[in-house]
Formats: sequence, structure tokens, C-alpha cells
Amino acid sequence: MNYYSLNKQAPNTSFKNAVIKGLAPDKGLYFPESISPLPKVFFENIESLSHAEIAFETIKQFVSPDIPEDVLKQIVTETLAFEFPVISFNENISTLELFHGPTMAFKDVGARFMARCLGYFNKENTEEITVLVATSGDTGGAVANGFLGVKGVKVVILYPSGKVSDIQEKQLTTLGQNITALEVDGTFDDCQNMVKNAFLDKALTNHMQLTSANSINVARWLPQLFYFIFAYRQLKRKYKDIVFSVPSGNFGNVCAGMMAQQLGLPVAHFIASNNENNVVTEYLKSQLYNPKPSIQTISNAMDVGDPSNFIRIQNIYKNNFESLEQNLSSYSFSDIQTKAAMKEIYNTYNYVADPHGAVGYLGAKSYLESHPEAHCVFLETAHPTKFLDVVEEVIPEKQGLPTQIEAVMGKVKVSIKVKNYEGLKRYLLK
Repeated sequence: MNYYSLNKQAPNTSFKNAVIKGLAPDKGLYFPESISPLPKVFFENIESLSHAEIAFETIKQFVSPDIPEDVLKQIVTETLAFEFPVISFNENISTLELFHGPTMAFKDVGARFMARCLGYFNKENTEEITVLVATSGDTGGAVANGFLGVKGVKVVILYPSGKVSDIQEKQLTTLGQNITALEVDGTFDDCQNMVKNAFLDKALTNHMQLTSANSINVARWLPQLFYFIFAYRQLKRKYKDIVFSVPSGNFGNVCAGMMAQQLGLPVAHFIASNNENNVVTEYLKSQLYNPKPSIQTISNAMDVGDPSNFIRIQNIYKNNFESLEQNLSSYSFSDIQTKAAMKEIYNTYNYVADPHGAVGYLGAKSYLESHPEAHCVFLETAHPTKFLDVVEEVIPEKQGLPTQIEAVMGKVKVSIKVKNYEGLKRYLLK
């Protein structure tokens, strides 16, 4: 499979090169040249397949021939070493739990897959690769854990100071080894722009090999399609019109679900559930795309004012607004509404949701008002104890800490403070 830049001013390239480069030379995101739908019998008989078998069949066209099939089977098996349960609330709403991995966030899948791909590509390379990643919360911890100890790879994580939860910060600042955390005086969008600028700075790229582990990287983004298919596998016999409500920040996750749809996944619709960072919600109302500075909310992983992956979504639907509108709805909600939803989920279903999942739940409820026949699956993208201050303010119950969270609580934060791009550049050149 070859990949092309969505800015269409750069040469097409292989999966391997797209992963190593992260971003195309013309600043464009890479996108596969073609998407071949899977045979209908794959989805008809999907209950007979394991998670690893599903992942192998769905991803192999995108990585071939750069990763041999035996290596790919090992990569997906190692990537998916935890469960993806669906919990049904009633006939209309379920939740897909994506927090059973090592850092208790949905990004564990993409980070683990990408780390193993890059480790395979770099095994014969004597040149060190530096992975740059911007995080609004969960990406940093997932990438740090996924790449910890990978030979020949150094990871530099940029995160906005004071705008991630305490546990999220511990997960990305306490591992050491080949992981370094840079604490940025700014927002997630500032961090993301710094990463993009670094890829285009010849003073850096002439001296080191840089790549990104954000969802702009195809190896971080594409494997997220797996768990949409896993959820369908669990629900296909129960419900006909399955709709996914995805808490959306940089829009990589919902975009990956749409790639699963392109492969033939029989999903009726997608909902992009936003907090007050509602660029796409407003776009679907007005057809005017107007990025703006991000707003800090209690669902901080979604605090993105200029979502990178939305251009991929537009490309999937051939930049046709009517086609996009048929496949995507979007709603936005305030912190007050999010907290009320967390309380409602707990009181009605005896379930503790994190703030991001609560936004997904609100999106599902809004969609069901005009589509009562649908079954909406909202993604619970992170374990609620990663947001203890918010959860324990809303839920009248002391939350026990999972072992993955307890493991980082007593560790000492180590970070380097930088104010701007020049600070990042100085650190990298040093």
C-alpha cells in the first residue's frame, strides 16, 4: 500500500516511510491510495474470529508489503493483550470500554501498534529515531508506555502545563529511560503546532530523524478501527441499526471508525460528541470551518480547537458535504451538562463514567431523540479514576484505584519546562 499527502504537493510513499516521516513534506497528512472492502462473509462470520484475527485481516492491506504477515500477526497479538467489553444499559444505549490497557485509555491500541511497527522498521537501523508527540492528556501516557525501552527510539512528549489531570501527568512524566516530558506554557494546539513545525525545520531534520506518534501518524491512527469492529462483533445479533457516539477532540478516533465503515463494517451512522471545543459541530450547522483557540474543560483530552484529522474525514466522503452529513452528526456540551450526565449515568445505570464518556453518552441521547430505532454505542475512552477530582466531585462514592493507576501515584514527576517552539528546538539540538 502506498500513501499520498492530502495536500497533494508531495510524492506518494510507502507505509514504512509514512510511519517514519509522520507528516508529508508539504505538511499534509498521509492517506492510503486505496481502500478495498472486506468480503461480506467476513462480517457475517465475525463471531468465529478472535480479536487478533480480526485485526490482522482488517489492517494487512494498509501495511503490506512493508510488514510480513508473520510479523504483523505477532504485532497485533501483542497490541491487543487486553479486553474490549461492551456494557449494555438498555435497548438503545451501550458503552464500549476502551480503558483496559496499560495506561487505561483508548490510545493504548494505536500507541502499542505504532511502537511495534517502528521497532520492526528500526531494528537494522543504527540511526536513532526521535518520536515527537503532543498530548492533551491520554496520548502522552499511552505513547510513553508503548515506546518504553524500544531500541533506537527516543520519545519527547509535549503537554500543556496545568491542563492535564494529575494522573495523566504522572503517566507521562515518571517513566524515565528513553522518555522525556516537556511541559509547555500553552494549550494542546500550541503543542501540536510545535510538533508540526519541527518536522519542517531543516535545522532539525538535517541532524536527526523525527516522526510523530500523534494520530496524524498512520500507524497510530489506523489501528483504532479495530475496536469498532470488536463492538459490532458483540452486538450484531442483538441490534440492527448500530451507531457509534465518539467523544471527539483531534477526530482521529471517529475517523478510524469511518475507515472501518469503508472496509464494509455495517454501521449506520457516527456521532462526534464535542465539549465546548465545537468546531465540527458548528461546521455541520453552517458549512463554515472555523478553527479557534481551544477552551479548557473537564474533558481535557478533547480540548482541541483545530482538529487535524477532520481533513481525513472530508477526504473519506470525497469532500462532499451531503455525503458527510449522511454519515456524521455532531453535538457539543458544556461542563455543567457533562457533570449532570455523569450523575445521571450513575443514578440510572449504576455505572461510573469519565467526563469524556459522559460527553459521548450525551451525544447518543441527542441522536436518539430523532432516531429512536437506533442502538447507540458511546465510547468510554478512559478509566474514570484518571479524572478523580471531577469524578469524586460528582459521584458520591470513593473510587478504588486500579493497579495501573496505583503504580504511578507515588512516583516523582520529571519534566522540562519550555515556553515556545524555540525552547523545543534548543532541547532537540542539545
